[in-house]
Amino acid sequence: MAISELAPLLLFTLVVLSIAEPGEPSVFAGIKQGQDADKEPYVGVNIGTDVSHLLSPTNLVSFLQVQKISHVRVYDADADLLKALAKTKIRVILGVPNNQLLAIGSSNATAASWVGRNVVAYYPETSIIGIAVGDEVLTTVPSSAPLLVPAIESLYSALVAANLHTQIKVSTPHAASVILDSFPPSQAFFNQSMVSVMLPLLQFLSRTGSPLMMNLYPYYVFMQNKGVVPLDNALFKPLTPSKEMVDPNTLLHYTNVLDAMIDAAYVSMKNLNVTDVVVLISETGWPSKGDSKEPYATVDNADTYNSNLIKHVLDKSGTPLHPELTSSVYIYELFDEDLRSPPISEANWGLFYGNSTAVYLLHVSGSGGFLANDTTNQTYCIATDNVDSKTLQAALDWACGPGQANCSEIQPGEDCYQPNNVKNHASYAFDSYYQKEGKAAGSCDFKGVAMITTTDPSHGTCIFPGSKKVSNKTRQVVNSTVSSGAAESSRFFIFSSNRRRAIDTALGSVFSVLFSFLLAIALWTPS
Repeated sequence: MAISELAPLLLFTLVVLSIAEPGEPSVFAGIKQGQDADKEPYVGVNIGTDVSHLLSPTNLVSFLQVQKISHVRVYDADADLLKALAKTKIRVILGVPNNQLLAIGSSNATAASWVGRNVVAYYPETSIIGIAVGDEVLTTVPSSAPLLVPAIESLYSALVAANLHTQIKVSTPHAASVILDSFPPSQAFFNQSMVSVMLPLLQFLSRTGSPLMMNLYPYYVFMQNKGVVPLDNALFKPLTPSKEMVDPNTLLHYTNVLDAMIDAAYVSMKNLNVTDVVVLISETGWPSKGDSKEPYATVDNADTYNSNLIKHVLDKSGTPLHPELTSSVYIYELFDEDLRSPPISEANWGLFYGNSTAVYLLHVSGSGGFLANDTTNQTYCIATDNVDSKTLQAALDWACGPGQANCSEIQPGEDCYQPNNVKNHASYAFDSYYQKEGKAAGSCDFKGVAMITTTDPSHGTCIFPGSKKVSNKTRQVVNSTVSSGAAESSRFFIFSSNRRRAIDTALGSVFSVLFSFLLAIALWTPS
């Protein structure tokens, strides 16, 4: 990922046109995943590999499935990962590294070999939907620019020979800086020094029905133009009426920086007489940590940007210039790449740490919403590894005492007493407190000795408070959520008999709900 050099901004107007409706589907879980999935806008993730302890391919795929992630982009073709992705319906964009452009762009035989080795060998069991040839070639390795279109054409010809050219699209991701004067969008145009490559590339994309891939980062727009671009606009937040502005040439109102960047791409293509190519956002995101020169690289801002981005895509509201077209996006990135070179932010773009625990909670379907969980919002709070027993015991004592967590199940003789160690007991107590607090921000910390996980920590007959599993007991509290309006907890119960079903049949819907609620109160006693 290269930091784009952006042209000086011209003031333009931004106004909030819509606010996400409550009760939206939870992140990736709400994205259609089937035969017609790619006809709908979707959210995918980029998977970088500069991670100290990257999950094995098999575990990585299992993790993607748990998170309901339906689309991924990888920067190289890894045989083990492609095998692990077989029969999962996870759709894959394969990357061709920049250092392979020379060989592929110079030889049709090399391109055919690459397609045979990395595509034909796995398709259709592995759902490969695209090939991203190079990454930001025109701006990071301009010496390879003359080879870009030949490489793309050669790979496409190899797909034609394999009769896969209609299923698999070929394109190349660009940095935002290939577009000049991008604000206001109506004045945007491609860098004239790159038109000799961009024009034949766009003609190819038009001819083959492939997208224009753009790496778009409102974070860098904001950082390089502080004082001109409001932070709230970069984060998809609404502006106050007094700050509302408008593109002076089209009078179109913009709710956020990303939409303006997308429209700048459409205007730039139109200036080259190309109007039938859609924009695919191959990278976008926000860093959660930075050095002293990047004070806006914070967990809160990263959470806000990516949460609002996902809502924006799922809203399918398009852009002001093209409300009928909503670009699909690939979030940069799935994991923090801790092996990245400075600045610090380069290693902190991930939604998850390398050990698959969440860097932060995303807020998509309301309070407590989490990355790609299914609609039951199953997340848990457990003790972290390598914490000394004394510190862990202090946190456990607080949770069961002042924190008022339900710690009855970790008492001697109860289901979660074994294994009898402070980490196991602390994990149960932490999760009890976390669920009691409605998974609110900060409720899974305990001075740094707790972490959020999407893996159910229940074991044997020990069922954790946040689990959807049912214990052997007659009634089991299975979940606790926070209402989006009043933040009051409500509990749901499972009954072992069919009495409720009979009652629902006998009574009208209103009386049924009231009776069930009263029945739950009468039968339930705290465990």
